[in-house]
Amino acid sequence: MSRAWVEASIAKIEADFNRSADTHLIRLPLPAVPNVHVYLKDESTHITGSLKHRLARSLFLHALCNGWIGPETTLIEASSGSTAVSEAYFAQMLGLPFIAVMASSTSRNKIQLIEHQGGTCHLIDDPREIYAEAQRLARECNGHYLDQFTFAERATDWRGNNNIAESIYRQMAREPHPIPTWIVTGAGTGGTSATIGRFARYYRTGTRVCLVDPEHSVFHDYFQCGDALIRTERGSMIEGIGRPRVEPSFIREIIDRSIKVPDSASFATIHWLRDLLGRACGGSTGTNLWGVFQIAAEMHRAGVSGSIVTLICDSGERYLETYFDEAWLAEHGFEISPHLDQLREFHRSGHWPGAPSRAESDSKPAPHAP
Repeated sequence: MSRAWVEASIAKIEADFNRSADTHLIRLPLPAVPNVHVYLKDESTHITGSLKHRLARSLFLHALCNGWIGPETTLIEASSGSTAVSEAYFAQMLGLPFIAVMASSTSRNKIQLIEHQGGTCHLIDDPREIYAEAQRLARECNGHYLDQFTFAERATDWRGNNNIAESIYRQMAREPHPIPTWIVTGAGTGGTSATIGRFARYYRTGTRVCLVDPEHSVFHDYFQCGDALIRTERGSMIEGIGRPRVEPSFIREIIDRSIKVPDSASFATIHWLRDLLGRACGGSTGTNLWGVFQIAAEMHRAGVSGSIVTLICDSGERYLETYFDEAWLAEHGFEISPHLDQLREFHRSGHWPGAPSRAESDSKPAPHAP
């Protein structure tokens, strides 16, 4: 393999990163809980439109530096979502073929997003076989299986290098509560929660990590019981987060708390957020905020001041025909009205039904900056 080609490829990826400004950190107006400041890290502004842009960049740098990618390597991934879109972008940048293995039921819209970045989609009938099929294709063409679900947590430099955690803390530095009391995140690969949890521990910030997990995902149950072999019979409806199995990159030990979120609540939250902010966000953002509001109400009721940070993982423009379509919601049996009422009540009063009298987040000493 040409060392010069590898170094030139790394330079291209780093130059692309240098051309991009950091993503925005948005303060969410919540006057009913004035002592708790909530922030949204807007990862939808990456050039490929999602948080997965960071992961794809890390996976490529990791594989290049390990000598797994060369000038003739075909790249394979098991993904029909945002990761594949971002990986196709970096593969095209390096002039390498990219194949995304996905279920044949994948929507044409998702396929087009990958193809727009120069990728090819390999469709199979049984979605449970996408991992094995990706491995088979990589062997057959002497390519490299990027394997986001295994390498997400180890490919990302969790001590720094402008990872998601470092970016959050840097942007929070001039806020009234610069060290987040909580950072709330979902898990797909588990790479983001691992990066944030490790960073917070390494720099001794005192920030706690809350996992939010949608229906038909095993991470919440795994957090509670510790059985890594648990499975669900179907996948999550919330694109980008939730898995039917415990993925190798998910690290249970760095999670401080887990909240299970109904899919209807996730959808209701992004409808409510669109009215508040005037913009559409993806379903995983709704899952994140449902957990954030529960914690914010607990802190407010306990008289605890602080800040909570979560992520806008991708834009809602990708979901106008699904999550934001009333006919689609009705067809799939999602009733969002009761959850909308709960969100409006929280925004009006700061009250969250079932919130305990003591916030779980007030037990640690005041943190210091990294």
